[in-house]
Amino acid sequence: MRKYVAEFIGTFFLVFTVGCTVIPAAPGVIAPLAIGSALMVMVYAGGHISGGHFNPAVTLAVFTRGRCEAKDVVPYWIAQLAGGAVAAVAAIFVIGKSGAPMAITNVPGAFVAEFLFTFALAYVVLNSATSKDTANNSFYGLAIGMTVMTGAFAVGAVSGGAFNPAVALGIVLMKLIRTGDVWIHFVADLAGGLVAGLIFKALNPDDK
Repeated sequence: MRKYVAEFIGTFFLVFTVGCTVIPAAPGVIAPLAIGSALMVMVYAGGHISGGHFNPAVTLAVFTRGRCEAKDVVPYWIAQLAGGAVAAVAAIFVIGKSGAPMAITNVPGAFVAEFLFTFALAYVVLNSATSKDTANNSFYGLAIGMTVMTGAFAVGAVSGGAFNPAVALGIVLMKLIRTGDVWIHFVADLAGGLVAGLIFKALNPDDK
């Protein structure tokens, strides 16, 4: 149970930070920096308990490469999605309003953007936090947080920059994206996590 609580807390603060920076349209670089930093500190805080996934796509990647038990996958997903949903409600309450949905005008471009940066995120997680060659390092949280920050800067204006189905659920509840567009994030993000897991296994056949 402690693993699932850690996943809920980490995902909550990630999505809450998204809402509290994006709903009021924080200027300039604030939102990507805050979101990447929130993920970084939560990974450091909860990584030793649950692995610090805070993202169903990352859980799928870690399961695919063999470092998450099958019995934990669905409970992790439930905890992560619940954390995202509760965070959305909390952010709307704190800010006092919901957001204005962005228009995703280039659906294929948004799909590819979400896939690529979710792949990048999961690939970084697998190599910095689960590989035997980088075991016990002190940089994994920074690497993971900065990957999300980079993705938000690079393609946030194209796709919304979720890279995480739990974040996607949160931002649709906060009305930051349209309900009809949320499938892009769920499908592309889970696909990115799956491919990252498969590629990690192919590149590291001896890392079980």
